[in-house]
Amino acid sequence: MVQLAARFGNVRFADRRQEIVRRIGIAAEPRPEDVAAPSLRRMLGELDVLAEPVRRHFRTTDIAPATTPRTVMLLPGFATHPFRMRYLAQQIERAGHTVKRWGLGYNLGPSEENLQQLERRLADLAARSGGPVYLVGWSLGGLFARELAKRRPHEVAKVVTMGSPFSYNPRANNAWRAYHLVTGHRVEEPPIEADLAAKPPVETVALWSPRDGIVHPRAARGLPGERDRAVALRCTHLGFAYAPEVVSAILRELDAG
Repeated sequence: MVQLAARFGNVRFADRRQEIVRRIGIAAEPRPEDVAAPSLRRMLGELDVLAEPVRRHFRTTDIAPATTPRTVMLLPGFATHPFRMRYLAQQIERAGHTVKRWGLGYNLGPSEENLQQLERRLADLAARSGGPVYLVGWSLGGLFARELAKRRPHEVAKVVTMGSPFSYNPRANNAWRAYHLVTGHRVEEPPIEADLAAKPPVETVALWSPRDGIVHPRAARGLPGERDRAVALRCTHLGFAYAPEVVSAILRELDAG
């Protein structure tokens, strides 16, 4: 990835090597014994994504026109690009909504700089649309959405998270080692001030699935007080980007206002 390579582009070889060793070290840390993650069987269930390109050709999805067109910002999951959410965006737009990308390319973790860029992006979208924006975030993208709504609540109409680990324990998933390796910081030590479990001061809905093979359901559904509502679906973690039931759930949330 160009963005990831750029992080090391101006670093001396010895320093670069030392940094890589450090990242491998924090990625190899043990998971706390009292913290659960989805089972290997659930992880293997994520291979369902391989059948999606074929299945999509035979899928017929009826989408009702939106009661009120909304402006929606989609925020991608960890190490993914907005392109991975293109199908979801197309289905939302079929209902009559306007879907916008988050403007940061690949999601390689939080920083104060990229959160400030998101704030400017949100302010611009709200100004151009003439009202608050609906934030729909997948996995890590949902954590960005929640923090963005805390910083600029007057520009956010609602936050919908999809398999986002905002509750329980930040290592209650099967991606935290990769996260440490890519971002260079521990999941519980983000380089920004953030209380992930604190509910944003706008309506916040958590979509979660007991079939999630990446994020523990307890982490994605949260507790009362950490979100307004939790909605159970039956998709995989990767399926949040394409499953018909996810599309339907998001469209219901947009229609509800």
